[in-house]
This record gives sequence, C-alpha cells and structure tokens, in this order.
Amino acid sequence: MTKNNPCVILPSGFQFDYTNLFGEGKITARDVGELSSRLEEAHQAVARMRLTGEVKGHLSKDGLPEKVLFTRLPDLDSGRINSRESLQRLKDFGQSLVNRVDAVISFGIGGSYLGNKVLFDIHAGEFWNVKTAAERNGYPKLYFSGNNIDPRRTGELISLIQSEARAGAADRDQPYRVTLIVISKSGSTLDTMSTFMVAYQELKAMAPLIEVQVVAVTDPAAGADRTLLRKLADDQGWPCFSVPDGVGGRFSIFSEVGLVTGACIGFDLEAFLAGAGDMDILCRTPDVYANPAMLNAALKYIAAEKYGRDIEVFMPYGDYLKSVAEWYIQLLAESLGKRCDREGREVFYGRTPVVAVGTTDMHSQTQQHQDGKHDKVLQFVRVAYWGNDPVIPDIFPGVAKLSEIAGLHLGQALDAALESNAAALAADHRFNATFVLPKLDAYHLGELLYLLALSVAYEGELANVDAFDQPGVESYKRILGPRLKEMKMKR
Repeated sequence: MTKNNPCVILPSGFQFDYTNLFGEGKITARDVGELSSRLEEAHQAVARMRLTGEVKGHLSKDGLPEKVLFTRLPDLDSGRINSRESLQRLKDFGQSLVNRVDAVISFGIGGSYLGNKVLFDIHAGEFWNVKTAAERNGYPKLYFSGNNIDPRRTGELISLIQSEARAGAADRDQPYRVTLIVISKSGSTLDTMSTFMVAYQELKAMAPLIEVQVVAVTDPAAGADRTLLRKLADDQGWPCFSVPDGVGGRFSIFSEVGLVTGACIGFDLEAFLAGAGDMDILCRTPDVYANPAMLNAALKYIAAEKYGRDIEVFMPYGDYLKSVAEWYIQLLAESLGKRCDREGREVFYGRTPVVAVGTTDMHSQTQQHQDGKHDKVLQFVRVAYWGNDPVIPDIFPGVAKLSEIAGLHLGQALDAALESNAAALAADHRFNATFVLPKLDAYHLGELLYLLALSVAYEGELANVDAFDQPGVESYKRILGPRLKEMKMKR
C-alpha cells in the first residue's frame, strides 16, 4: 500500500494491481506528487459530499441546487435512504414471488437497466430462464425490456410470454402470473414507458390465461409533487419502490432501483451493500496510495492529461462480467464526458470508454490495443477463485498442442491469458492495471462497483468538472419531444 509497492490489497483480499501503470516509463511517483495539493482538495470535497451531500456548483437539470447522496446508500443503520426496514421490504417482495409468479419483466433504461443487468448476470447467469423452478429455488424467470425502443424484440418477448402461458395451461389450475417492474423517476421516459405500455396491453388482453401485476419504481414524492408514474401507480393500486432524490441513474444500482431486481432472484442484498460500505470506509483515508478509489482516479487522470491516454478499455475476464463493463461505460461517459468545467470554460474533458471481454476480445480488439495509437489505458478485472472450475482433460494425447494444455483448470488458462496480454502491453509502454476479485459474489461485486463510482467523484474534482450532471443528454431530449408531437400530428 505504498508508492513502492504498486498493489493495494484490502483486508477482504480485493486487489488493485497498478504495476503496469506506475513506475519507470509509466506514471511516476513524481507525477502523483505534483497533484498532491489537488488530491488533498479532492479528498476534502468528497468527504464534504459524503457528510452533507453538497458538491461545488452542482445543479439539477432544472438549474436548481441538488445534493449528491449516493455515498449514503450502503449505510443501512442511518436510515437516510436505504434502511434495514427498506431492505426487508425488498426481500419480502422477492419472497412474495417465490412459487407464485412465473415471470418478471423489468422495464428500465440507463442505470435502471445496466445496474439491474449486472446483478442478474452475476447471480443468475445466462441460463436462469431455462432452469426449472426448483433449480431457481422457486424464483421466477426474469427478462429485461424498455432499454431500447425495439419493435422486433419487444414483440418477440411478448410472444414468448404468451406462448409459455398457452403451453402450460392444461397442467395448471391457476393463471400464468407475470410481474412487470417499470422503473422511471419521472414516468415519462420514452424508451421505458412505450415498451411497458405495449407489453401491459398485450398481456392484460390474455386474461384470464395471464394474470398481470405491476410494480412501479419511481420518485417517492407524494401529493401535488407526484410524478406521472407515481400518480398512475396510486390510481391503479400498484405497489411502489423509490428512485431516491440525489442519486443519479448511473449510481442507482445501490438503491431500490437496482436492488428490486436482485430481490426477484434471491441476490444477497446485504452482502452487496456491505461490500460497498466497507469500500467506502477504506476510501476515507487521505493517503492516495491506500485509498483505491482516489488512486484509481489520480492514475487515470494523469494518464489522460499528461500522457494522452484518453481512451479507457474496460476488459474484465469472464463472460458474466461484460455487463459490469457496460455499466461502467455509462458511469464514465456521463460522469466525466463534459464540455465545460465548473467555471464555464470549454475543456472537452473525459476518456472515451470501450467495452471489451477477455478472452473474447483478445481475438478482436487486442490488435488495436497492442499496435494502435498509444492513446489507451486498459483496466482488467480478474476473478481469483471461480468455484466450479473444470479441468481441461487429456482426451487427445496424440495431439501435442492439445495435450500441452491438459491438466489445467479453465480458470488457470484464463489467468494466463490475462497475464500474457497485460505483459505484452506493458512491454510496449501500453498502460494497464488489474482489479482482482477474490471470488465473484455479491460482497466483492459491491466493493468493485462502489470503488468505480467513488473514483469518478474524485476525478471530477481533479478535472474541475461536475461528475453528477449530464447536460449533453438533455440536448437531444429537447429535440426529441417536439419531434414526436410533430410525428403524431401527421398521422
């Protein structure tokens, strides 16, 4: 945990190995030292945000002062956003689905999809929906929609649910039960609400063969301040969970927005938040070399600003970690891709994020990483222990090339590929670093995602940009609304 040992190892076993990012021919201790006063200011700003929710110059999209509260989400004891009672309500909701609901469809976009997909992939995996109910411990199948206005996929998903209901009708003495979870803070999110309304109508029309329940996740405001979706939920009698104030979509995985999906599949919500909370505590030190979130921010900031590495390739090794990379892409792009600094000066800050997966993209992108421009920093994620880790059998002993790899676990081969990729890149002064998760579970996932969320807060301070607004997103929305109205008038 010092500048002479380029690897932060946490008590949990989680590691941030920045060997290939720090030292001679890379980012130096002097580079970091030159940032010392700004790092101190950044640390104080993040501490103030953690304590008060206040971030210098941050305004809501309506131009009003707005607090930033994502750092409060792991703390169940304060009861300020999440609490033991709210977590129990989520778990009770999940249990209410067990052996009663056949399928859940989660409608959301941005963080309301990407974060939820991470929890699903890590806990359930690709083949969840083809397992038997017993193999799922009675939890329902789970599908995602609303993350694109795609006519074909929306129609095919509805047809699938209808077909499943028809196929099992003769063997059931009850309807095929579907729960639709619609996630939108405002209730006017085009992608989410349009696909939800199509599915709701089509599935409701199948009564009594299909029984539809709706759960809304939206702004908790009551009375005259109710959002469109909250009013609709109240009118229809739908149960509600909250999109909390002060928590942007890209940070909402730690709130009911993401946790509601975890509850539907039996994901360990407490362990996930505990991992995030423990990471938060460890990142309260002002020592940059012992604070993995601040260190990660400093190294990436220096890599971009001093060494021109303004593309970040996030490359976990493992199929089910691809959604983590996709979640991070939104986090990085919306938080740090900014035209202006806090004083209104045009700075055009931010790294272009790229999703990759090892070993898959070693056979597609690595050619560019290794021989293309020196404009990239690569961030690997490694899982140290896989649990079920098959041994490659020696079933073709007469084939030397195949026999050479026999006896290795698949996880060992995956590690060798990562290490070889990292070493080849480092040999050509290609910046890269590795996060190591002791195993792929809820706790260590919480550590990783929270570290990344806190890192963009630190880097926003270093770059003097607001890491919590997204004015570029609002630009197209101002054009889209009138265009849709114009299209409807021409019908």
